[in-house]
Amino acid sequence: METTTLDQFNIIGISLRTTNENNQAAKDIPQLWQKFYTENIIEKIPNKIGSNVYCIYTDYEKDFTKPYTVIIGCKVESLISIPEGMQGNTFSGGKYTKFTTAKGKLSEVVINKWIEIWNIDLQRSYTADFEIYSKKSLNPENAEVDIFVAVE
Repeated sequence: METTTLDQFNIIGISLRTTNENNQAAKDIPQLWQKFYTENIIEKIPNKIGSNVYCIYTDYEKDFTKPYTVIIGCKVESLISIPEGMQGNTFSGGKYTKFTTAKGKLSEVVINKWIEIWNIDLQRSYTADFEIYSKKSLNPENAEVDIFVAVE
């Protein structure tokens, strides 16, 4: 766990509104990931910067226990050209605490790390938190994911 300052960046991807109440996000987020891959969304995103995929949690109603927006997409140079059915967002950057999951089964290591984050005393700002899926997360049986949590 380390704290760092990140610059502003743009994302284009697909999104939905969900909540952790009644395990709704556990149903919604995998469906969004399925859509991302089955519809080959990554290939439809223009002006990508790199090959990393971002899963961003933003527009929090209050905190992680209330509704929020999930965006799965890629970092892009600009938001000039946003394909139909997608959304573009600019994230202002700021101060973040970085967590890295243990290596393991992708479907388990990410949720386990979030449960750990939810249970530590962290002064979160609830602006935008995100996971980065890079080359080290390509093997779903032995993945490692970086998670950035916005802090005060």
